[in-house]
Amino acid sequence: MPDVLTQLAAAIAQGLPEPPGGVRPLLEALFGNRYHKNAQRYAAVRDPLGLDIPYAGFIHPENPTSGAYGGASLVWFPTKDAGSIITYVVGTAGLSPDEGLLSRPGHRRRVRALRKYLMDHGIWMWAKPDPTALGVPVPDFVHDRLKEFESALRRYGGELYAIARVPQEPDHARIVVQAFFDLYAYERGWKVLREHEAEYHRLIDAMRADLFAPITEDEVYDLLTRRHFVILQGPPGTGKTRMAERVKQQYFGGRGATVQFHPAVTYEDFVVGLAPRTEGEDLHFTVRPGWLLEAAEDAKEGPYLLVIDEINRADLGKVLGEAIYLFESGEIGGDRPRIVQLPHAVNGVKSFAYPPNLYILGTMNTADRSTATLDLAVRRRFAFVTVRPNPDVVKATGLELAFRAFAALQDVFVEHAPDEALDLLPGHSYFLAKDDEDLRKRFKYELLPLLDEYLREGAVASFAAELQAVRDQVEGVIEHGRWAD
Repeated sequence: MPDVLTQLAAAIAQGLPEPPGGVRPLLEALFGNRYHKNAQRYAAVRDPLGLDIPYAGFIHPENPTSGAYGGASLVWFPTKDAGSIITYVVGTAGLSPDEGLLSRPGHRRRVRALRKYLMDHGIWMWAKPDPTALGVPVPDFVHDRLKEFESALRRYGGELYAIARVPQEPDHARIVVQAFFDLYAYERGWKVLREHEAEYHRLIDAMRADLFAPITEDEVYDLLTRRHFVILQGPPGTGKTRMAERVKQQYFGGRGATVQFHPAVTYEDFVVGLAPRTEGEDLHFTVRPGWLLEAAEDAKEGPYLLVIDEINRADLGKVLGEAIYLFESGEIGGDRPRIVQLPHAVNGVKSFAYPPNLYILGTMNTADRSTATLDLAVRRRFAFVTVRPNPDVVKATGLELAFRAFAALQDVFVEHAPDEALDLLPGHSYFLAKDDEDLRKRFKYELLPLLDEYLREGAVASFAAELQAVRDQVEGVIEHGRWAD
């Protein structure tokens, strides 16, 4: 006999009429068959399938048994001829009693990750950027795609914040129903029975992995070949510079150069300038090619990679000067390449065209608030790759204390950090060590000073208490060599 979730998925996919006995018994049977029985106290069932706009699902148990309700709910809207859509929706009575859940960045991120998860399985889903934006209706393109559900979309358009159409095919119907119900259970803290834990954790782990999807050197190189100009951006300690060097070694045979930008770097350093030279008592000035022109000369002999470390620490508008005109990847090597006139002739030539064999790979620390953001004229000329902290790298150390500390910080940032602060999550390199003793030293002299800096500067003000709690746990590891549960 199919498990309860499979039966429920079939009923939802069918739409109306409801199965014999209704859907309430199936919803209630989830407790004791998929989730622990005691979790039932944290859910209330609604199934008014006889209304003009029928729906059924779970709502917050603090709501009345009928009438308008508030908070986050999981409901589906069935029809007679078009099956059902399954949704996350805010009750028409408002956010309470789920203001905390609905307003947390972690909830929004998980709903977006759910959308990616279902789309990867070929199941269409839409998610509102902000679940609390009750005045923002479902967009027109969703109405156009779900015409059979127009009455529900029109009535609850301001409250719906995640919608998926439940496929008729049984296996796909179960995938979408399991995803919606298990994520709802995860955020409500419902325990899953042992026999369903593996399936449940595959979903949660897949969504967590989507938030920190690793990037490979293959992907970076492929992007370089297509765009020529790429920047690796991300928090400190994610291995951006190391990745750039590996790309240079693996795909360019080591042919390349690495330079580092900082506030004192000038146009004369990067493009071309004059250098003083003395002969006896006479002072002369000679033309000195900058890093870009030197790399262009080397690129004549074959593909060449110029790595610019900390690319955003210099004033790029001044450093690039008129050379910014050359950074148009679609025109490199074309029939009419872009050419600029240099202020000084190099080897008797005053014009410069960007060579097709020269590639530029920059690195950028997104947590460095002392640097200005790239202006749009510069930004549009580069492709950006975000390098996130990689939990698999930490796991590979085999150090349980390293992984527990990393996971605790990851959870705090994912759950509470606004988008601009997510880039402050320390990278995996802070957790790499040869043994526990070495790890404790890294925590003491590298990780804790970084966290203290964040707290002192107010960079994590919106979740300072939560981060402080994890910071104190890390300090306990340093002092006692164990993680305090």
